[in-house]
Amino acid sequence: MTEQPRLVVLISGRGSNLRALAEAIRQGRLRATLAAVISNRADAPGLAFAAEQGIPTRVVSHVGLSRAEHSAALLGAVRPYEPRMICLAGFMRLLAPSFTQAFAHRIVNIHPSLLPAFPGLEAQRQALDYGVKVSGCTVHLVDEELDHGPIVMQSAVPVLDDDTPETLAARILAAEHKTYPAAIERLLHEPWTLEGRRVVFQSSQGT
Repeated sequence: MTEQPRLVVLISGRGSNLRALAEAIRQGRLRATLAAVISNRADAPGLAFAAEQGIPTRVVSHVGLSRAEHSAALLGAVRPYEPRMICLAGFMRLLAPSFTQAFAHRIVNIHPSLLPAFPGLEAQRQALDYGVKVSGCTVHLVDEELDHGPIVMQSAVPVLDDDTPETLAARILAAEHKTYPAAIERLLHEPWTLEGRRVVFQSSQGT
């Protein structure tokens, strides 16, 4: 039996998208294996979940390190697992160019807005403050800039008149849990090319 593509997941907190990836693998919706979960925080609840699932875990603390130093330490921790792809799941550190270039077009992130709108922190509050009627989530390839790389997949979520940042975040998170595994499955198992900033799946091209 052919070994499934190996994923390394980077987290900083509860790891809800990590759980969604694990569930998608269990259900056969994501043909991959979780090779390791690595966090910059030893108290990240997602580490306990990974350990319960028998997934190897590592802590690579950022405390006292520059971005370049932390990224170099992360690179040393990730490489032995030989991942096909690195998945950021609530990882709250900006990766240095040395890391993103080492895994060019093989690092993915999910962000709770329809990028390029509302990058950075508190995207849901940004959306409400701006008054948009539709928000959502975006899976994108990671480059050197924050929430900037080429878009792989997006899902729209309506913004309701009585929404708070918390209620909107909860609905967007539900969309994230479906969209992230689906996007990774396509990246791993469908041919695609990068045309400028566009991720083009060959199976999606017109006949």
